[in-house]
Amino acid sequence: MKIGIIGTGNMGTILIKAMIKTSIIDPNQLVITNRTIDKAYTLKKTYPSIHVEENVNILLSSSDIIFLCIKPLDIQPFIKQYKEQFTEEKIVVSITSPISVEQLESYIPSQCVRLIPSITNRALAGVSLLTFGESCSDTTMEVITRLADSFSSPIRIEEEITRVSSDIVSCGPAFFSYLTQRFIDGAVAETSITREKATELASQMLIGLGELLNQDIYTLPSLQEKVCVKGGVTGEGIKVLEANVGTMFEDLFKATHVKYDEDVTETTKQFSSQHNILDRK
Repeated sequence: MKIGIIGTGNMGTILIKAMIKTSIIDPNQLVITNRTIDKAYTLKKTYPSIHVEENVNILLSSSDIIFLCIKPLDIQPFIKQYKEQFTEEKIVVSITSPISVEQLESYIPSQCVRLIPSITNRALAGVSLLTFGESCSDTTMEVITRLADSFSSPIRIEEEITRVSSDIVSCGPAFFSYLTQRFIDGAVAETSITREKATELASQMLIGLGELLNQDIYTLPSLQEKVCVKGGVTGEGIKVLEANVGTMFEDLFKATHVKYDEDVTETTKQFSSQHNILDRK
């Protein structure tokens, strides 16, 4: 089995490194390319047996599974340009949320999948989000699920919760990294602790918190109950959070959905700009 990777940016590189780390595939099975080809050759320095292919037609024709790790607005022009290569036996996996598998299926006869990864997958942890098109066979769904399972906990989602699921799984690490950094900033500003020490303590706290949840020792509510002793210090801190968080997270999800709707509008225009290339009736 050959896996082609179109795009070796942040998420493309994370997928490549995660799949190799799990040994679910051998680097020799990977054929990669990038608009800036030097980025692909940089990966080859780390994994010499990876194949870098500058000719996209050759990559597409030689790959059984094709990951499209490119920007949403680049996908329709790409599959339109190389539509002859997207034959029925190919499995095409998009990692971008604004484009549905139905839109991909309207353009190409390949079996279409959406797999939204998370930066946490680099550590062989966290969730990946899966949506399968109607064209996917049981074997294809099994193969892609097994692949995703090697570096994540794959969860199948419906189209209508794509954005919020991606906010939690894919954007969440950035959101909570920002909050943790502000937590550290506050500690440094108000006490004599050094930034290095505060960062070390906060990082280890997050790792420990993750393990408590991972091992089902506590749920989030029960953990708060255990730590927040009535009349204690933690309770005073919780009061501050309750008074200041307000609608912050509601506003966050509103903002991400506004941007998502803008992206969906633009990609829909692309896919509706001409009659569908493929009629599946």
